[in-house]
Amino acid sequence: MSKTFLMGNEAFAHAALEAGVKVCAGYPGTPSSEVLETIAKAHAQGKAEGVHVEWSTNEKAALEMLAGAAYSGARTLFTCKQVGLNVASDALMSLNYVGVEGGTVLFVADDPGPISSQTEQDTRRFASFAKVPVFDPATPEQGCAMIKTAYDVSERYHTPVIVRPTTRVCHASTFIDIEDTTQAKPAKGFEKDSKWVIFPKRSFEAHGEINDRLPKIAADFSACEFNPIEVVSFGQDAEADSTASRDVPVQVSAQEPASDQVPTIGVVAGGISYAYVREALRIIEQLAREAHVALSAVKLMQVGTPYPFPAQRAEEFVQGLEAIMVFEELDHVLEDEFLKLAGQIHAPYTVHGKLTGETTARGENTTDDIAAQLIAFMQLPLSLEGRGMVAQTPIPARPPVLCAGCPHRGSFIAVKNALAAMGKKHEGVYCGDIGCYTLGNAKPLSTVDTCLCMGAGITIAQGITAVDPNRKAVAFVGDSTFFASGMTGVANAVYNGHDITLVVLDNATTAMTGSQPHPGTGVTLVGEHRKPLSIDAVLQALGVEKIIHANPLKAHDAIEAAREAIGFEGPSAVIYESPCTALIAPQAPVEFDEDACTHCTKCVSRLGCPALSWDRENRHPLIDTSLCTGCGLCAELCSDGALACPTQADSTDQSCPSSNAQEA
Repeated sequence: MSKTFLMGNEAFAHAALEAGVKVCAGYPGTPSSEVLETIAKAHAQGKAEGVHVEWSTNEKAALEMLAGAAYSGARTLFTCKQVGLNVASDALMSLNYVGVEGGTVLFVADDPGPISSQTEQDTRRFASFAKVPVFDPATPEQGCAMIKTAYDVSERYHTPVIVRPTTRVCHASTFIDIEDTTQAKPAKGFEKDSKWVIFPKRSFEAHGEINDRLPKIAADFSACEFNPIEVVSFGQDAEADSTASRDVPVQVSAQEPASDQVPTIGVVAGGISYAYVREALRIIEQLAREAHVALSAVKLMQVGTPYPFPAQRAEEFVQGLEAIMVFEELDHVLEDEFLKLAGQIHAPYTVHGKLTGETTARGENTTDDIAAQLIAFMQLPLSLEGRGMVAQTPIPARPPVLCAGCPHRGSFIAVKNALAAMGKKHEGVYCGDIGCYTLGNAKPLSTVDTCLCMGAGITIAQGITAVDPNRKAVAFVGDSTFFASGMTGVANAVYNGHDITLVVLDNATTAMTGSQPHPGTGVTLVGEHRKPLSIDAVLQALGVEKIIHANPLKAHDAIEAAREAIGFEGPSAVIYESPCTALIAPQAPVEFDEDACTHCTKCVSRLGCPALSWDRENRHPLIDTSLCTGCGLCAELCSDGALACPTQADSTDQSCPSSNAQEA
């Protein structure tokens, strides 16, 4: 073994490998993406023997593939973010009824904030809904231990198990002991049995089995190391050195230590909030020392296994308590459980948290916020002012923008210009999707009017035209999203004759989540080459009669392609092909001719390219050569000839097939 400095997701990948995982699959989604990428890297280095790892076309396909592997006795790992579980939910709900043979762990990363997601969906609620056990780690180290335990629980009870880290746990870094080489646990292979076929009678029986095993799992969780209880006793010497601080390790024993103080208040925390609470208590002790304020002991519990709720352990915790404050991110899951427990055992304690408005209702918790909330809860004459722990002047908002040279910018401008040239009769509604191109909603592009979930732009466009047939609905979709969840919507448009135009933004990668490959690239996660799936061929097979290709960085051609497709009656498509700037080397930056400039500002006001800004004093554009990729779009759109792209002299064409771009 070797001690290595790893990101949480990298550590989780190694934990799964050390647990003997054999088949791994998922779909890219921040904050979960690095797990499978780490496994693929270990596979490529020959350090993960007997392991199959893949990016599947979407989360549903991944979990269904893994179900087959689990039926065959293999330990499996599924990865996604919280909204990805929605896509896989059809398979998950039935899989829990059918059961598994090999350990099946669903690594589902939640995103409080949300930092990079559509929602703040709480996977703990989904676990309860699906009646699937869930682990909620506070640190990367604890998450690694939970993953290994989750495989044992899964195989003991033949159930899928969820491990639910949040963004800060996924992206935290620490030193972890990892095995240099791992070997997948052998699988016996698929054995025919009627239990693998889900019929109503079998489902009814399985539901009873689920209900029977959940209390047993809850009892196991009550006795496990992931739900520790401790009494935090503060130093009472008010004259003690003000720099002294009690060093409390993050990992504590499941056994409650003896204390000469009997606490009457308790603090409960789940996930990373437990680590924040530990630090907040240190801060409060330091403040109390400086202010010569005596502190009473506090009883502290981490709930690392929120479902099924470890009620026996929780009942031990609440003994003698008058009030409890609960810290958790997203929903009030633990708060609900302690309220329910109070009613069941007729306990006198009160529960404080999100429902009482005393803790953060949405987004992420922070150590500073929790410290302030605990001070108020404990009614302490302390203040965080002057210690750099309270919010100062807010940092100005910095909205995300498309990268300089992003081909999506050219696609949006081409469609807008085409519709404008076609007159008011073709006033457009722009239906967006999940990906980098969602940023097309920002000014000055303003070409994303709707965005719901992956693939929905195509079907939302159909609903809009059904109500308002005089408006042209244009649906934007990325190449990866097209394969993940766009094809069904196209089939629906053709079958029902919806007059929409599909604009496929083919930049040869899954750009938003870190440039992962997809079926259109012809390259798998482990670097194997396959024949790329053709978006054009898929559209033809689905019955789309008008399909046009264009390079979005060639403005005239891109506009004409959009006009032709939009003018077609019935479903039509434009495939704009140009690789993501992250896949290609930048060209020489655009050059500016001040003498030719008429100071129209269009290059800045219409493009919104971060490499272009406006010199107010001299009234001309400024080119940031450190950002400019030389895509030439601004030069294409400059009617004065004041902007010129050196690469245009060589007729350099930035468009290329997806597979070639990914190889580059």
